[in-house]
Amino acid sequence: MSTSTPGMEQNHKTEAPRDVSGDVIYLCSCAVNGVEAEKARIEQMDLHALYHTAQRHMLTAVVARALAAAGVRNPAFIMAEARTVRQTVLMDTEQEKILDRLEEVGIWYMPLKGAVLKNLYPAFGIREMADRDILIDADRGKDVRSIMLELGYSAGKYEEDYHDCYSRPPVYSFEMHRHLIGPMSGKAIYSYYMDIEQRLQKDTGNAYGYHFSAEDFYVFQVTHEYKHFSERGTGLRSLLDTYVYLKNTELDMDYVGAVVKKLGLEGFEQANRSLAMHLFGNGILTDAEQSMLDYVLSCGTYGKDENIAINLLEREGKKGFFVSRLTLPYARMLELYPFLKKVPVLYPFCWLHRLVHALIFKNATVMSQLKAGLTWKGKPEP
Repeated sequence: MSTSTPGMEQNHKTEAPRDVSGDVIYLCSCAVNGVEAEKARIEQMDLHALYHTAQRHMLTAVVARALAAAGVRNPAFIMAEARTVRQTVLMDTEQEKILDRLEEVGIWYMPLKGAVLKNLYPAFGIREMADRDILIDADRGKDVRSIMLELGYSAGKYEEDYHDCYSRPPVYSFEMHRHLIGPMSGKAIYSYYMDIEQRLQKDTGNAYGYHFSAEDFYVFQVTHEYKHFSERGTGLRSLLDTYVYLKNTELDMDYVGAVVKKLGLEGFEQANRSLAMHLFGNGILTDAEQSMLDYVLSCGTYGKDENIAINLLEREGKKGFFVSRLTLPYARMLELYPFLKKVPVLYPFCWLHRLVHALIFKNATVMSQLKAGLTWKGKPEP
């Protein structure tokens, strides 16, 4: 049985591999900068490899837009963009329905991340996303759950983390955030975002909708990206989001600098911003930026399990790694086991349950991280 992608069979080349990631970056840059890609360069590309590399970073629709603008009509890319546009239409309509219900019952809310960023991309529907994120009044989480169930959603994860997950066929998926950040993100970041409501700005045209200032949106974007980057890793889409946002938004960088410094993210913000602007703005990468890009390219959109152990070992050392794997902050345990608020005496049993659950249902992950910890020989010299 053939497993090839429709429309790709005749384009798959067998010569020495090109820099396919470089082709993806080039075409994304063309798409978001309004530059027509060179046909001669596209003709040298392996469209089969291009499709799958773009797909790994959730950038097929952006690449498809660049190809179409250059007059290249490839069936697989055309289908990819059509799917993304269709999903965006459906999710936009559904999101409005959910927000209308929140308005009816008086629950404040704020769309997050991709739900906002998608509007800054140069063509409708080309910013791919698996779900929509909405911050809600944490005290009304049960009411939100009732609304989502009434709308036909299944609660895949409820009160197990700082966000609750709801899904419904064919494409609907929402993460309703009771908080923006969990306690595992570190004390400074966790404390800052626990009282973020006071820094939100009221929408016009509705009663309960809010939004970030341009600067606070960017700071949260950096914070969220760092969380993924420093754990499992993150892919090219995050860098493209950064570039698109900065290209289309005027920011008070003195304010941004002060906040990211307070959060301990000053170095990451500067490195990430510099890489994004050079990468998609046709700049020349420094050695440090190339190293950072190599890591991003190796990860893909959702990162890799082994990065969790490696990144933690490099930050905490072997002793800190094993302590962190065996223990969690009490605030995090309360998120995993909300009933501890009423029966704290069960705290030690929750540790036991977490360990047994991990060994049974996440055995492969547990064993890979254990192996990484035992075989780690220290952080490599720069």
